[in-house]
Amino acid sequence: MLGAIAGDMIGSVYEHHPQKNKDFPMWCESSRFTDDTVLTVATAHALVTDSDYAKAYRRYGRQWPQAGYGRTFRNWLAQADAASYNSWGNGSAMRVSPVGWFFEDEADVLAEAERSAEVTHGHPEGIKGAQAVALAIFLARKGASRAAIRQRLEAEFDYDLGRSLGAIRPDYGFDVSCQGSAPESVIAFLESADYEDAVRNAISLGGDADTMACIAGAIAEAFYGGVPEAIRGEAIRRLAPEMLEPLALFEQRLGRDRG
Repeated sequence: MLGAIAGDMIGSVYEHHPQKNKDFPMWCESSRFTDDTVLTVATAHALVTDSDYAKAYRRYGRQWPQAGYGRTFRNWLAQADAASYNSWGNGSAMRVSPVGWFFEDEADVLAEAERSAEVTHGHPEGIKGAQAVALAIFLARKGASRAAIRQRLEAEFDYDLGRSLGAIRPDYGFDVSCQGSAPESVIAFLESADYEDAVRNAISLGGDADTMACIAGAIAEAFYGGVPEAIRGEAIRRLAPEMLEPLALFEQRLGRDRG
């Protein structure tokens, strides 16, 4: 899931300073983790400890209250027993990457992605966005080709993934909906040559840069077999110390270590 975390950090600088090309610094002094990272780590924690997603999101969200959550999620976070507010926002898609790694059966991936989404994002588009990203990661790590991933997601979720970044970029703007950002993030991966290129593609659309780079980076990590060491090191250096343990536990559970 470090592919998602690094993408979030790299994109954090450009969320409110949109880019329309790929020629920008990967890292700045102000590159930082946002709510995308906090809730991705929370998802991993819930999976490893077999705990409730709502409790995990509140635990981590309250620990980092200034990470950049949307207003409705902040309200949900403040209440101990708030129900899902049926969001169609891309928050469900940006935090789901651990699910795509954790399970070995496609049906389990889809079911668990829905469970992770529905505690806040119970709208059909919110659930669909989470499932699409988790399934893309699952297929990528299982060796599926770009064409196979595109065809599977189009068939399952009715996403139009045949568009090019060149066609999308001129008129694309900030869009926090799953339906308006998850497909574009997948396309950023589909047109990539490597992990860094996927992240640059996502940011270059000039939209919700941290979340889109988080999603594209998560799929790219699975497809390309990891995150380049230099990027991995920068991301780990910027993580809060309290996040390193759940990250290590998650990767150990999968049979890997952080090195």
